[in-house]
Amino acid sequence: MGKNDYKDVHTMIGADAVIQGNVTCQGGVAVYGKVFGDVVSEGPVRIARGGEVHGNVQANDSQIGGMVDGNVRVENRAILGSECNLKGDIVYRTLVIEEGAQFQGHCVMVDNEKQTNKED
Repeated sequence: MGKNDYKDVHTMIGADAVIQGNVTCQGGVAVYGKVFGDVVSEGPVRIARGGEVHGNVQANDSQIGGMVDGNVRVENRAILGSECNLKGDIVYRTLVIEEGAQFQGHCVMVDNEKQTNKED
């Protein structure tokens, strides 16, 4: 992950950390360690190379460079990095899959137009 990838990340889970349970944050999350539970954020979720999530991921956008064993749902862009290993379904608005990424599951693109109530 580059330097600019941290601008919206407020929580980091270190490489030696193991979390048993769900992680819920309003700001972005960067996972270098292991999470055995769901990761939910209103901001971005980044799973670094060597990072693992054994549960579902829900975020505004995501960048997966490590391993996810669960479903991923993002409101905007999902990036599966070259060392990504995703075993689960992914729901996204924009999807980028780099060469070398491993993905086993289904892709579902959300509607690009949000429903709005228009008054006449």
